Amino acid sequence: MPMNNMQNEYTPVTELQRIYDAQRTAFDNNKYPTISERVAQLKLLKKVVLAHQSDIIAAISEDFSHRSADDTRLAELLTFVECIDSAISNIRKWTRVSKRKTTLVFMPASNKVVYQPLGIVGIMVPWNYPLFLSLSPLVAAITAGNSVMLKLSEHTPVFNRCLKGLIEQVFGEHKVAITLGDAETSTAFTALPFDHLFFTGSTAVGKLVMKAAAENLTPVTLELGGKSPVLISDSVEIDMAAERVCFGKSLNAGQTCVAPDYILCPEHKVAEFVEAYKNAFARMYPSIKVNDDYGAIVNEQQLARLHALQQEAEDMGAKCTAINPASEDFAGTRKMPPVIIENVSTQSRVMNEEIFGPLLPIIPYYTFEQAIGFINARPRPLALYLFSTKKAEHDKVINATHSGGVCINNTMTHLAQVDLPFGGIGHSGMGHYHGFEGFQTFSKAKAVHKAGLLNIGKLLYPPYGKRIHQLFYRVFVR
Repeated sequence: MPMNNMQNEYTPVTELQRIYDAQRTAFDNNKYPTISERVAQLKLLKKVVLAHQSDIIAAISEDFSHRSADDTRLAELLTFVECIDSAISNIRKWTRVSKRKTTLVFMPASNKVVYQPLGIVGIMVPWNYPLFLSLSPLVAAITAGNSVMLKLSEHTPVFNRCLKGLIEQVFGEHKVAITLGDAETSTAFTALPFDHLFFTGSTAVGKLVMKAAAENLTPVTLELGGKSPVLISDSVEIDMAAERVCFGKSLNAGQTCVAPDYILCPEHKVAEFVEAYKNAFARMYPSIKVNDDYGAIVNEQQLARLHALQQEAEDMGAKCTAINPASEDFAGTRKMPPVIIENVSTQSRVMNEEIFGPLLPIIPYYTFEQAIGFINARPRPLALYLFSTKKAEHDKVINATHSGGVCINNTMTHLAQVDLPFGGIGHSGMGHYHGFEGFQTFSKAKAVHKAGLLNIGKLLYPPYGKRIHQLFYRVFVR
């Protein structure tokens, strides 16, 4: 559907409160959906999505002007299936009441933790992986028993229409509602008194979301981005490292929150890495312009931003080398070839802003400790990639750095591990989801203490100073 025809389908700001109120009423009438209800909803969601996967692939590709069907299958549909299968398999274990120890002093009594749905969850979805980054948190929220309002990105209008139709086949508006619109709608969305607000996007917008949520004391999960470094050890085979970095960086043309952002390479191996990277890319993508396997930049604004980053780096003395195996002309398209950036200034924007595209700066280092120091001198990244064959180096990076996650000897694949929590730290976000951690994010772990009818504790009631108090303190307060 053309962009201008989508305007009539945008959710008016005045409608947001109506939808919210309808969900609140429905949730108040069913504060703890049964496990069977949740499983049935999850199974139907999976069935509907898989039945329409060709429509989803086509819609996303149209929004991007072109995106590889396999990029969507691998990075969105496959990960969605793994996510929902894990939830269906584990929901009874995750929701099980957890018995806890009771301190001897307070016996007879019992303790337990009950996982209760929070209520209404707001989920704000970015444009780069619109299927997975909408349905993955949605699955976690539904598994936990919540109602959900999804705010989709205005930059993916064709996909939005597709997903809205699919969601309406599975859920009533009182359970899951799709909202569309621009920045004005997003502002109104974040002002609603959700029981939890989940945002995926840039650090700058994440700050605004958190500020708005604070007005209602709404807890937030922020899945942001940042500059995810790749640290290449002198111990590793360069061809292997270059190939795996190239795959992660080229997926969706680098428009991924955990895409390799810059390379830290031993100084004497930089030339070898650059050559190996060029060769790896040429094997995977012999051409770019007419190659269905290589995606486009989502819109002209993002393409112009990337060109401006490259131009500034060059103006500051960097050497920029485009990888263009078929020597194609990309004028009139939103295809952008990978660009290796050497001799880059650490003061340039390309080294201080999340790239979110196929630009790849390379920073030479002389000692492993120097490379770790370079990482630690910058905001904590969402992902940290280490290529090394030495366990001591693995342990050093894990223990001496902070990041949302660490992936050793590969890129991106840690995100697909459904039993691992995913989330940032500091400028790259807060909170976790995926697996049990996702269920916990959208649940209230309610502590329940049940005292026995026999009350031995009354022996400690006032007036104080009795011998029983002195004996009690001598035994327990020591």
